[in-house]
Amino acid sequence: MNASLNHTTTSIARVKLLINGEWTDSQSSEWQDIVNPATQEILAQVPFATASEVDAAVAAAHVAYRTWRETPIGVRMRIMLKLQALIREHSKRIAAVLSAEQGKTLADAEGDIFRGLEVVEHACSIGTLQMGEFAENVASGVDTYTLRQPIGVCAGITPFNFPAMIPLWMFPMAIACGNTFVLKPSEQDPLSTLLLVELAIEAGVPPGVLNVVHGGKEVVDAICTHKDIKAVSFVGSTAVGTHVYDLAGRHGKRVQAMMGAKNHAVVLPDANREQTLNALVGAGFGAAGQRCMATSVVVLVGASKQWLPDLKARAQKLKVNAGQEPGTDIGPVISRRAKQRILDLIESGVREGATLELDGREVSVPGYEGGNFVGPTLFSGVTTDMQIYTQEIFGPVLVVLEVDTLDEAIALVNANPFGNGTGLFTQSGAAARKFQSEIDVGQVGINIPIPVPVPFFSFTGSRGSKLGDLGPYGKQVVQFYTQTKTVTSRWFDDDSVNDGVNTTINLR
Repeated sequence: MNASLNHTTTSIARVKLLINGEWTDSQSSEWQDIVNPATQEILAQVPFATASEVDAAVAAAHVAYRTWRETPIGVRMRIMLKLQALIREHSKRIAAVLSAEQGKTLADAEGDIFRGLEVVEHACSIGTLQMGEFAENVASGVDTYTLRQPIGVCAGITPFNFPAMIPLWMFPMAIACGNTFVLKPSEQDPLSTLLLVELAIEAGVPPGVLNVVHGGKEVVDAICTHKDIKAVSFVGSTAVGTHVYDLAGRHGKRVQAMMGAKNHAVVLPDANREQTLNALVGAGFGAAGQRCMATSVVVLVGASKQWLPDLKARAQKLKVNAGQEPGTDIGPVISRRAKQRILDLIESGVREGATLELDGREVSVPGYEGGNFVGPTLFSGVTTDMQIYTQEIFGPVLVVLEVDTLDEAIALVNANPFGNGTGLFTQSGAAARKFQSEIDVGQVGINIPIPVPVPFFSFTGSRGSKLGDLGPYGKQVVQFYTQTKTVTSRWFDDDSVNDGVNTTINLR
């Protein structure tokens, strides 16, 4: 499991491209270091693929599609069964690589892999998921049925924060549906993604069905504009997602873009105090806040405003350290640039008048002094016009707002432009039903801080957090990766009565 790297005795390992089933050295003149965010060690270098290399990957997928689309659905299903078994077998090894390149704790890295594995397991049911519909005798002797057929070459652009889960949201279901795929992992941490791709090849994915290119904006734009790519799936920042959706859409492609978020947790006074506080701290600071579904805003309602000291006390107990170290709660953020952006936003909160209850800017980790660490940071007295509220911080920063009633809380959440996820903490069924009915957010948790649905359902972020009608997994993604063909048929035998010429649109 190292075919995707070019190892030499005199230089840092270099990441390869996967084109037509072959791991290929890039001819690019532009390379980027893959850096361990806890140590600043250079783990490898990743190429920014040339235009001809992107073309070659798409061409391989285009040729492979001609035969792959005709591959029996049972064969595709068995490849997915083999892939899920291989991922389980190698999950700890992949988690170690993921933790080193991304910064997550080992436990969180294993969770990253497992949530992607669930989608692979769902793809194993493609035999029933891709079924069409049939209606007999819609008119005299006439039957109508639908076929769900693949659409061609598809592409996926994935983010740094979930280098296992998000790729596994994309390529397994796409190829299980009979499409071929070009994957562009994050250039910041592609190593664990490539280990998963190696397993897919080992599981039996044929040459050209799955291809991998690397790079930045130029490669993204090449994917979005390539004439032979039919669909593009994107997960990442709002700025890039909006660009991808617009550019790929203008070039006639199906597009789904899962983007930024500002997820609110609304706390009513009757909520289970211990469970709620633990959930808020875990969802707010886990993965160093680098989750699109992280809880980044707490809305304390009425008497729950008194919970702030307990929230601070729990956050203070979290251990900041390298992800591979035992007992770590919060690892480093992905890069120095990301850390500086978080520090700048914390400073803006102080400058704009919020109360800094807990300051994580000066955290120091013995043995990892060069790491990109930010400790748990907590603000109170936050208003909706402050930058720490209006912007997605993507770091271990939790901001607290206070309102008097549930109606005010619902109005506050609905006024925010993002709609990825929200949660309500209460023991009142009536309050929960009111909240889930009136809240204008795609994914709602009731006493659940991160309400990401299992793959039998669909990821359903909304409003400013999502562009495109269909979600990235579940039943909706089968619709995204297939096109529906409707067939209306009528058969005659030699003894059939001649109906004569019918010049109307009516079936008889």
